[in-house]
Amino acid sequence: MTDLAKIPVTVITGFLGSGKTTLIRHLMQNPQGRRLAILVNEFGSVGVDGDILKSCADENCPAENIVELANGCICCTVADDFIPTVEALLAMPQRPDHILIETSGLALPKPLLKAFDWPAIRSRITVDGVIALADAEAVAAGRFAPDPAAVQAQREADDSIDHETPLSEVFEDQIACADIVLLTKADLAGEAGVAAARAIIEAEAPRRLPILAITEGTIDPQVILGLGAAAEDDLAARPSHHDGHDDHEHDDFESVVIELPEIADPEALANAIRRLAREQSILRVKGHVAVTGRPMRLLVQAVGERVRHQFDQPWGERPRQSRLVVIAEHHDIDPAAIRAVLDMPAP
Repeated sequence: MTDLAKIPVTVITGFLGSGKTTLIRHLMQNPQGRRLAILVNEFGSVGVDGDILKSCADENCPAENIVELANGCICCTVADDFIPTVEALLAMPQRPDHILIETSGLALPKPLLKAFDWPAIRSRITVDGVIALADAEAVAAGRFAPDPAAVQAQREADDSIDHETPLSEVFEDQIACADIVLLTKADLAGEAGVAAARAIIEAEAPRRLPILAITEGTIDPQVILGLGAAAEDDLAARPSHHDGHDDHEHDDFESVVIELPEIADPEALANAIRRLAREQSILRVKGHVAVTGRPMRLLVQAVGERVRHQFDQPWGERPRQSRLVVIAEHHDIDPAAIRAVLDMPAP
């Protein structure tokens, strides 16, 4: 099989809530003649993003082509999960023309690229490109790019501080591994915010990268698909904080699944989630909730204090089970305190 016969894979990375699922939904709706397959890697044991994408399945990307891996980082479970999943996609009666991989928001992309060197799949697929998404408004606020002068001041004051925060390392590794950076939610950031975010990313990037501002995941697929980057052969140009290490840790982050009773007021739940972000430094909340008297399930997506909720589809034959996945840095997460804010008794 020649390189031209390899199935291209696009890795879509980005921090929590940066808009990866929204981008993939846009690509599903605009496949431009491609038959797509999607592999979604969730952090924690409950998948939400895969379920969202399956609700958008069509003949160009049927539900069976959308696979969730919710049992850990795919680059840490290559032999057990990633390789068999890719082989199953390649063995389908109608092979996909292009595979999209949505990484966990906590994932470091470079270890995943190394997985493409495994003999079982190396001759059959190639990394067409790595697309890194960054929330323009957050980046403009300096949330993931600590001030070097401030870091130096901390080091001088405390000899125990010898590295940046885990969040900034994740962000920097995602940018360093990218072929293209998409600044999402440009409408919220405004022109000044986009310009500030662009300047921060240009300063962080190890090489010159295309940086494009988008809103609601809308971009011409021709811009990000078909790059032919063969990123698995270009690892040296994609530096990582974890180069030289045989593995990487996700112990800096933890997720907890919270089960809720039916609720009456979605906005009251949104306010409770905002309180969690303020008081407990919660990074991300996502899940589905049952609302009394409504046949549709409520999709909840939150990044910090920014909470979005909408009714996405009927519960149908599925049980009306309300579950939220809450993600925080390891030292910040307190399941009992989270349940107290959401006004739920501990199970």
